[in-house]
Amino acid sequence: MRTMFKVITLVSVLLTGCVSWVLAKSPFSDMPGGEYKVDLSHASIVWKVSHLGLSDYVARFADFDASIDFDPINVRNSKVKATINPMSIQTAYPNADEKNFDKILATDKGWFNANKYTSINFESTSIKMTGEKTAVMLGDLNFLGVTKQVELNVVFNGAMAVQPFSRKPTMGFSASAVIKRSDWGMSKYVPSIGDEVTVMIEGEFAHHED
Repeated sequence: MRTMFKVITLVSVLLTGCVSWVLAKSPFSDMPGGEYKVDLSHASIVWKVSHLGLSDYVARFADFDASIDFDPINVRNSKVKATINPMSIQTAYPNADEKNFDKILATDKGWFNANKYTSINFESTSIKMTGEKTAVMLGDLNFLGVTKQVELNVVFNGAMAVQPFSRKPTMGFSASAVIKRSDWGMSKYVPSIGDEVTVMIEGEFAHHED
């Protein structure tokens, strides 16, 4: 019995050590500066909009890219850029492929009009730290040929000087924003389909070396 107890204790210690190693995080100030690119296998852009005030309809973009020009000395000087392919809309609409629902949303002139406007672009203009791991980011969103400023609430989830799988310096963020689609000229079915759209972003960014 004592031998079994010792074995269990040893295994527990080893597992605890492994978990601590995997979850070990680094201060953002210790991360190398320069370009970080989004890891698309650990990133998402999801949005939701009210449907008749009865539920929130949820969809996502599957094709996008993003990068951070990171300044570890002064995070406020960092820059973020992102592009989204509006043709990559994915909804939970039943039999969406059969009814071309996603394609209709993507290409209809009243919706994303992706045949004419082939990308949605964002570029940050300022970052204001509101806490140790929170910030407000302002940036220009170019959508449907219109550029307007948006505000994102950003959470710095953590950083790893050596991410255990990729072996690269990696940072993780969550961000959210609420925009009025009519500000960019998309007013179809307002107010039955809500004007306010909530955008939720998750992403891991790995340090890029030339």
